[in-house]
Amino acid sequence: MTKNQQAEELKRILIVGSGGRENSLAWALSKNQSIEQIYVCPGNGGTANFEKCICLKPKSEDEKIIISECQRLEINLVIIGPEVPLAQGLANKMRDAGLTVFGPGQDGAQLEASKEWSKALMIENNIPTAKYWSTESKEEALEILKRFNQPLVVKADGLAAGKGVTVCKTIEQSQEAIKELFSGKFGSAGNKVILEEKIEGPEVSIFALCDGEKLVVLPPAQDHKRLLDGDNGPNTGGMGAYAPALLINDEDLKDLTELVLIPTLKGLKKKKIKYIGVIYAGLMLTSSGPKVIEFNCRFGDPECQALMPIMGDEFASVLFACAQGEIEKAPKLTFKSEFSACIVAASKGYPESPQKGKKISINVESNSSLQVFHAGTTSDEFDNIITSGGRVLSIVAQGENFDKAFNLAYSSLKGINFDGMHYRKDIGYQVRNI
Repeated sequence: MTKNQQAEELKRILIVGSGGRENSLAWALSKNQSIEQIYVCPGNGGTANFEKCICLKPKSEDEKIIISECQRLEINLVIIGPEVPLAQGLANKMRDAGLTVFGPGQDGAQLEASKEWSKALMIENNIPTAKYWSTESKEEALEILKRFNQPLVVKADGLAAGKGVTVCKTIEQSQEAIKELFSGKFGSAGNKVILEEKIEGPEVSIFALCDGEKLVVLPPAQDHKRLLDGDNGPNTGGMGAYAPALLINDEDLKDLTELVLIPTLKGLKKKKIKYIGVIYAGLMLTSSGPKVIEFNCRFGDPECQALMPIMGDEFASVLFACAQGEIEKAPKLTFKSEFSACIVAASKGYPESPQKGKKISINVESNSSLQVFHAGTTSDEFDNIITSGGRVLSIVAQGENFDKAFNLAYSSLKGINFDGMHYRKDIGYQVRNI
């Protein structure tokens, strides 16, 4: 369906992706009464659990097939969930085919796809961030480390599924991380390496929905990247989250919007980039003020799972208006006053080599205060739900305070089981009475 033919009402949505982020988006959008059908491509083992939701099997790399399906199904709005298809220009190709898309083009997706590009944008627009060095040589990287003579954060420049960052405690760890990246652990993503001054402080994530000109800011969230309790172990894509993050209040969020989000959008516009989609800023609140650690060009995962249950009913209309470049025509987005907690159940071996093919038992009834969002799941020939990835499920609960939300989420985990299931016991330790 072309924009000229497009009905004014939002009735049919296609979401690209297969993770917990896309599952929670489908659930949130399905609550909108005017929406008739939500297709998730390729979806996962839990997609069909939600009313109005259907899996479409083509994978995100099957671009021509997806576009053809969108036209055949008369899709009003496409939402591209993961960063890889955005960085590969799927949104551009869909817009060229006349589709209405929420998600930045390939130029805007550089915000996440290249840490060097993102850092340069921050410097050009006076957005506070840590000092950094960029290099394409292992020898030069080790020389920079030797010259600086302090542990540095080591990052792959390109996309590495949230795992290409090593926060080092010693110079020796920085040396090892540099050698590991240049050995090809993350393929071409590690051909260029960013070394960053190590900064200290609590982390928080802020999000804005953008139509290319203006933005709507969502409640802040806090992610937990490390695999093990006490923020130990390797970095992962995220082991849990909660929202809203209490580290910053409404006034702080307004200040951060002026300090980070608005200058980012202006910086993109200066580069002639019409950025339609999510700007996600990962911040560290240091003793010298907030600094941006990274930008993402999509909803965070698992932050999205924590945020979706507190979105107002206008959420779908706001995404639609953003995609049309007319955010000012959308109804005001409201947020529920509840607190939302998300715990990720992961496979044994995650993040390095997660086990797959394990049968999952889910004896939990979802309700208005509890959601089980599928991520790395699929169904076998006997219609059993089995594991198919590292992060398998997100258990999300809401309550009038964080203790109640997390107590409900953790107690619900007792009704979920698969061989090798692993989850952190201390998600939300910042806001819970543990």
